[in-house]
Amino acid sequence: MRKVSLVLLGAALGIGASALSTQTQLLSGTSAIAASAETYRQLSLFGDVFEKVRTDYVEKPEESKLIESAVNGMLTSLDPHSSYMDAKAFRDMQTTTKGEFGGLGIEVTMEDGLIKVVSPIDDTPASKAGLLANDIITQIDEDQVQGLTLNQAVDKMRGPVNSTVKLKISRKEAKEPLDVSLTRDVIKIRPVRSKVESGDVGYVRLTQFNEQTYEGLKTAIDKLQGEIGGDKLKGYVLDLRNNPGGLLDQAVMVSDAFLDRGEIVSTRGRNPDETQRFSAKAGDLAKGKPIVVLVNGGAASASEIVAGALQDHKRATIMGTRSFGKGSVQSIIPLGGQGALRLTTARYYTPSGRSIQAKGIEPDQEVLQEVPDDLKGKDETKGEAGLKGHLKQKDTEERGGSSAYIPPDPAKDKQLIAAVDFLHGIQKGAANVTKPATQN
Repeated sequence: MRKVSLVLLGAALGIGASALSTQTQLLSGTSAIAASAETYRQLSLFGDVFEKVRTDYVEKPEESKLIESAVNGMLTSLDPHSSYMDAKAFRDMQTTTKGEFGGLGIEVTMEDGLIKVVSPIDDTPASKAGLLANDIITQIDEDQVQGLTLNQAVDKMRGPVNSTVKLKISRKEAKEPLDVSLTRDVIKIRPVRSKVESGDVGYVRLTQFNEQTYEGLKTAIDKLQGEIGGDKLKGYVLDLRNNPGGLLDQAVMVSDAFLDRGEIVSTRGRNPDETQRFSAKAGDLAKGKPIVVLVNGGAASASEIVAGALQDHKRATIMGTRSFGKGSVQSIIPLGGQGALRLTTARYYTPSGRSIQAKGIEPDQEVLQEVPDDLKGKDETKGEAGLKGHLKQKDTEERGGSSAYIPPDPAKDKQLIAAVDFLHGIQKGAANVTKPATQN
């Protein structure tokens, strides 16, 4: 009889649980309906405001710009790296990541409201036309440069391959301005530069992570090995300072270039099933030679993925100052000819499972530069932690940015000097590991 009672009790509890579950579902459904109704009410509010602005603003607004601004406002309220790109901005972003465009082949900067040539790129229309470093571009196609932003001037110089552009050049040693006509060609951005340091150290600088970066790295290492010789080569300095990042797949490939095995990075989105893990394949381009990676407050995102992977695997010694601390991944979502969304969709984690979001990569050896008096206090980046609305780190101390100053004279570059000395065995510090560690 007792068993029957227990069975009945169990049945009664089951019915009660079922009723409770049904009630919970009803309540949940009611909450969802209420939330949905509130969302639609807010959307109705947006429509009311838009209509008032469209009809009553003191001047007739451009309606498409109002919509774009509203969309961008929604995205920028999420975090500093989410945004809306109109069609032109989307094309510009694609050009940057691809690393190829129709142009002249000159690196330029803005100085006193004019466009100054930093250097012409070898074997491009600019170098063939005889443009020199420090030339001042005063006119582009007879339009005055003064008053234009740097981006506006660059846009005017870029264009379809085989089209012509006329520049007026002011040069110190020339009494009269020079008129130069150039035909645009396919220009490849050089994200990798290399040279030999002290006769036996390979120096490789990565300025960004675009589609050309890994191939450029591979070419640079082959060239350095040929110039120095395998037996004489002491190691490599991989300079990631002031590299703002770029493509995730290129960061993975650059890391893999120096690792034989193990995880490189993982990305984790809101849902657990969105987690992705990227692992190294066999093969080390550096053939086990020691590596020093230079970072500073301007090294961010993809640069930090590389530094974090090589640091966790003890494949490289990290030197310089703390990196920027951007530990999030942005996905580019095209909007069918209406531009694209740049949306933060995941955080990334180094092989040991650490997130560097709003914290950065701490160097194994901190090396400070001698900053000129007129730049002191202006040389430090805010870092991710200093950006308004950045993704917060739970239970982790956030750290601000660090110095991003690099002396223009390599002879005064203390971080580079320290890296070369380290590879020569002069400087003692973090272990000079030449073999990649296995994954834990």
